[in-house]
Amino acid sequence: MRKLKNSELGRISVDEFKEVQKTPLIVVLDNIRSLNNVGSVFRTSDAFLIEKIYLCGITATPPNKEIHKTALGATESVTWEYVEDTLTLIKKLKDSKIKILSIEQAENSTMLNDFTPEENQKYAVVMGNEVKGVQQEVVSASDYCIEIPQLGTKHSLNISVSCGVVLWDLFNKLE
Repeated sequence: MRKLKNSELGRISVDEFKEVQKTPLIVVLDNIRSLNNVGSVFRTSDAFLIEKIYLCGITATPPNKEIHKTALGATESVTWEYVEDTLTLIKKLKDSKIKILSIEQAENSTMLNDFTPEENQKYAVVMGNEVKGVQQEVVSASDYCIEIPQLGTKHSLNISVSCGVVLWDLFNKLE
């Protein structure tokens, strides 16, 4: 086995990325503190052809040196928008017939491995603050609360890890 060179990976250009059909997923970052987490979400969103990222509340926006460090240029490929209030955005997305998936541990949540996305349905995945999680009012307005099954002692994952797990799973199920 031999590692592939960057030139062998068949990467598309930023212009090609903007034109290619996207996965029917939107990411909503609800008050994310860490600039490294924001950058990681951009990079993961690029990998899975995510349609758009909404940066809400205290979530920092590009251009930013710390975001760029982990995004590695994905802020140029993935479409993003800043919205001050997450709940206002959620209501707007729901009015556009987009189903809201808050990634949170909650009563009556659906385990990620048990969730089956509907065909021809667009979803917005809400990732919450590193300490407080997704705001309760946003959870209450969501169509689903999706929980990542965890068996260890911590019962929490870093937001960038959670986002990677969820986007990979949904990308796989939607393909």
